Amino acid sequence: MKLSRRAALASSAAASLGALVHRLDAADAASGLKGHINHSVCKWCYSQVALETLAQWGRSNGLKSIELLEVKDIPTVQKYGLTCAMVSGVPGGITEGLNRLENHDAIVQWMTQTAPQVAQLGCQNIICFSGNRAGQDDEQGIKNCAVGLKRLMPIAEKNNVTLVMELLNSKVNHADYQCDRTHWGVALCQAVGSDRFKLLYDIYHMQIMEGDVIATLKKSAPYIAHYHTGGVPGRNEIDESQELFYPAIMRAIVDTGFKGYVAQEFIPKRDPLSSLKQGVTICDV
Repeated sequence: MKLSRRAALASSAAASLGALVHRLDAADAASGLKGHINHSVCKWCYSQVALETLAQWGRSNGLKSIELLEVKDIPTVQKYGLTCAMVSGVPGGITEGLNRLENHDAIVQWMTQTAPQVAQLGCQNIICFSGNRAGQDDEQGIKNCAVGLKRLMPIAEKNNVTLVMELLNSKVNHADYQCDRTHWGVALCQAVGSDRFKLLYDIYHMQIMEGDVIATLKKSAPYIAHYHTGGVPGRNEIDESQELFYPAIMRAIVDTGFKGYVAQEFIPKRDPLSSLKQGVTICDV
């Protein structure tokens, strides 16, 4: 029987994913980690560390992913048995997102081209953003985002990838950003109505905006595909120098049945790899 090109690609991707899962399980056992949390790290926080160096270090220290990479950089981390748990590159970035109808065509065109590449690499999540309000009210923002996301869902569903919108604070780091509250993001998920659109719950950002982290993530668990860390205040190490108690937060995440990734996204003030190792250890519950 002759396979179609699409079927062949799907078969290849499934085989790659199965091999990756086996390698990651072996890495957990070798690193001594408990295996309840899939550990990732955001590359942008470690600009002084070459990607290949970070990947090599990560392989030996319990990381399963290096993320917020564009498609072209993913094969570098895959050489070391890692994946990219959150792919970046969507046009417009944080400020010019899905809440403006005029941005949709460029995002759809990019997604049409990129989603098959992401799937072929065995990755699953692609980050997206609401964009800034710029005078737009929250209800209209949800309506506009939903229009664009409903255009994107057939592409995501065809390629078995998930678009994930990040929750960011608009108080300290991203003034005027619209998806700055969990309830707004959940309302958007409900308006879109597809499991191929979910939220990236950034613990640092949501502590600043609304607090009540554990209760909120438990309530919103069906809509959360991914987590980021960061110390509050300052977005530095997640140890006792800041106000959040990450072991309890991680236990709450595990208790929801979450099987995705938790990525360290703090800016280290000390030796970067020592701080990263500490962050992974703190989150390994």
